[in-house]
Amino acid sequence: MPSDKSFHMTPEDFRRHGHEVVDWLADYFTRIESFPVLSRAEPGQIRTSLPLEPPAQGEPFQAMLQDVEKLILPGITHWQSPNFFAYFPSNNSGASILGDLLSSGLGVQGMLWATSPACTELETHVLDWLGQMLDLPPKFLSTDTGGGVIQDTASSASLCALLAARERATNFASNKRGCDGKLAAYTSSQAHSSIEKAVQIAGLGRDSLRLIEVHANFAMRPDALAQRIQEDRQNGLIPCFVCATVGTTSSNAIDPVPEIGRICRGQNIWLHVDAAMSGTAALCPEFRHIHNGLEFADSYCFNPHKWMFTNFDCDCFYVADRKGLIQTLSVLPEYLKNKATETGAVIDYRDWQIPLGRRFRSLKLWFVIRHYGVQGLQHHVREHVRLAQQFAEWLKQDAEFELAAPVPLNLVCFRHKGGDQINQDLMDRLNRSGDLYLTHTRLNDRLTLRFCVGQTNTQERHVRRAWDRIRQEARAVWVGRATQA
Repeated sequence: MPSDKSFHMTPEDFRRHGHEVVDWLADYFTRIESFPVLSRAEPGQIRTSLPLEPPAQGEPFQAMLQDVEKLILPGITHWQSPNFFAYFPSNNSGASILGDLLSSGLGVQGMLWATSPACTELETHVLDWLGQMLDLPPKFLSTDTGGGVIQDTASSASLCALLAARERATNFASNKRGCDGKLAAYTSSQAHSSIEKAVQIAGLGRDSLRLIEVHANFAMRPDALAQRIQEDRQNGLIPCFVCATVGTTSSNAIDPVPEIGRICRGQNIWLHVDAAMSGTAALCPEFRHIHNGLEFADSYCFNPHKWMFTNFDCDCFYVADRKGLIQTLSVLPEYLKNKATETGAVIDYRDWQIPLGRRFRSLKLWFVIRHYGVQGLQHHVREHVRLAQQFAEWLKQDAEFELAAPVPLNLVCFRHKGGDQINQDLMDRLNRSGDLYLTHTRLNDRLTLRFCVGQTNTQERHVRRAWDRIRQEARAVWVGRATQA
């Protein structure tokens, strides 16, 4: 006999529990500053607090939410804390969270236009909106020869760009017979590690990647790039791909894209511009100089999930020639054939990315743009830059500290003049305190502290308090070392 019993959550239960989750999140945001920014959990602590066996029977929803509070929160590093100054931000906002909730609830699989037309067409339209908001060259818009697509991260965008570059350089022969070891790719020694990973995945091999020297400001040297390209051609290699970075992870260095672009244009080499974090700054006209030279680029990406109040994951990837990208990535088995695709009048974003499946990511981006408006987004970007510049000024005025790199936007690289060990001890003490969270890099082979202002709710009081804590802990470290001596 068939059973009418269901274990599913009813719409009424979903409504009630959904309110409970939203209430929990709203309360979390109001008390987020009470938590240590960096989790104090020890390795294995969270797993050992969980039952060894899964539950045989369903449990009350309240028990799950209570365990989030009791078991999960101790293992959370609070990326949404206004005292989070580490890495680059991965911020969110109420509008983005609600848009993402709708995406999850609708459960769209947007691999083809036919599988949900709104998923595709909203994405195309929102990416064109962003192209206008950033003042990108018209070739990157869907109304021209290119277009935009939402990838998960800049790593995937760089890989797609590299694959398209590989195929263009080999007249699409690499897709058929694989790479022959003759291709070469280029980026600066300060570029993100995702480029190295991309050449491995794309089959070029790690030895194909040339890390180009940088100037004193940590930006790529175009003369060194041109020389290396010439050497490779003389050795029978085929230069196919250059990645320029607008805002490197270590120091926020901005590569000279116009000069690099002219080299690539003259050599018919694919130029990809990675502006993962810093691209958001171009929402403001006074910062759009960071995009000088994009007219030479074949592809471009930036991450709204870093600095545009859109929760992870959301990377906007643009190409100047969508046909080349589609030809590189398209595979059409019988079970995906449909009348809409056959007309050629629609976009199937499965051909613009590595995986087949895709989420309805454009909903959260749409909500963010409509909630803030261009002016609201510009306001918060300007404020973050202002606060970072203020922090840099405080550093300049303090005899114990020094700037380690230029500060074009919202990342400040600095160090205590006492040397690497003092900087390491200083960072460790600050992070253990829970009051703020910093991370480091190495510039000119010296340990350097990074202070990035970009979390959604960071205000001047948080930056000022962070500076006070940095000076306080620096004095404690210095006194401690003097006592030991």
